[in-house]
Amino acid sequence: MSKRIQAKYKIDRRMGENIWGRPKSPVNRREYGPGEHGQRRRGKTSDYGLQLKAKQKLKGYYANISEKQFRRIYDEAQRLRGDSSENLIGLLERRLDAVVYRAKFVPTVFAARQFVSHGHVKVNGRRANIPSMRLKVGDVVEVRDKSKQLGLVLEAVDSPERDIPEYLDVDHKKLTASITRVPALSEVPYPVMMEPNLVIEFYSR
Repeated sequence: MSKRIQAKYKIDRRMGENIWGRPKSPVNRREYGPGEHGQRRRGKTSDYGLQLKAKQKLKGYYANISEKQFRRIYDEAQRLRGDSSENLIGLLERRLDAVVYRAKFVPTVFAARQFVSHGHVKVNGRRANIPSMRLKVGDVVEVRDKSKQLGLVLEAVDSPERDIPEYLDVDHKKLTASITRVPALSEVPYPVMMEPNLVIEFYSR
């Protein structure tokens, strides 16, 4: 089990928010941070602290992407035309693991990363096992035939916990999904407020 997976329960508590909106989040029981100093009173957060938290929250939401990988996505968002913060969200939402999670083929974004890594999905008919793979509008993601009866998949499809966003076209009978357009920040169903503009400010310092 990777360090990333083991740390996922600490991310919510460190942020002080239930960033995935999961009923089992430890924040639902303990709103203070993890560790022996977690209950200390927190002073006023600086501008830098707010920007850092916004970055850590967005990075953590997408299965705790590595800093190196997240910085590359930021650099690409800066090079694209238009609003950099909107570009950042558009790039993150077109990751293969993010689409698998949004399509409700698996219950969590961490499960989506593992699901893709283990070769359970195809993109445009070809096997794909790189979670960070960038999809284009119209690309078709499909759960492989031998994986369609996995308990993980059946549980996620039947779960009423999340809704499928409008920028995805999903068929749960065939277990296929495709991106119909690059989403704007306002369209992405984050359970908590994400502030990509602060992420841009953090890296622009």
